[in-house]
Amino acid sequence: MPKIMICGRGGSGKSTLVTLLAGELAERGKVLVVDTDESNLGLHKMLGLSTPAMTLMGCLGGKQAVREKLLASLQQKGDENTGFFANGLSLASLPPECTGGEWPLRFLRIGKIERSLEGCACPMGAVARSFLKQLRVEQDEWVLVDTEAGVEHFGRGVVEGVDLVVMVVDPSHEAILLADRARALTAEVGKDFVVVLNKVDTATESFLRRELTAKGIPVRGAFGFAPEIMEANLTGNPLPGGKCREQVNELLASLLF
Repeated sequence: MPKIMICGRGGSGKSTLVTLLAGELAERGKVLVVDTDESNLGLHKMLGLSTPAMTLMGCLGGKQAVREKLLASLQQKGDENTGFFANGLSLASLPPECTGGEWPLRFLRIGKIERSLEGCACPMGAVARSFLKQLRVEQDEWVLVDTEAGVEHFGRGVVEGVDLVVMVVDPSHEAILLADRARALTAEVGKDFVVVLNKVDTATESFLRRELTAKGIPVRGAFGFAPEIMEANLTGNPLPGGKCREQVNELLASLLF
């Protein structure tokens, strides 16, 4: 499963899980973390990486240029298949100005809302979808996609470019409802879907497993509340993964092998 999309409701721990998975996978090969959330500003700090000089949308000429290409494609062909990227796109061919860090771990941002009244984030979704669909991943390479809260990335078609969807479920009824919806949306495009529980204790883990299993939703892992991660998120420091490492590796074993 070389391309994995992490989703969930706001505050569930999506970026935290992406960061923990990236740290472990980087010891096995190359990892590209793709930030598709137009609002998220601190993922690079969680990863301990520098901010890329440009977003991927910036490398394509900016939001207006992307919007014009999308409109032209719709008018000429009736779809948004604009061919933003050449065939054979790979980790090795990524523009250096839009990636932060060094291999084995690098970071790429699709685009960000920069100004008031600039319009919706739909062009960013189109870029993310095209990029992930055309990106070729070799053996011992992984792409981890951090998404915005909710399910809008399903509507934008970003899910088409990944192999597996992992949803983070925290202890809330809303998260259970969202997991059921996301599972159905994932099935519509023929992708695999699993759930990881976060911020649970023994009682809430048992309850969530029971509720999700009854809905036919596979639960592949569970993480408790970690004060050291909370502190790192508060102070803007890289996330410590030591205490969670065994759980992360168990999760990876169930996802990848």
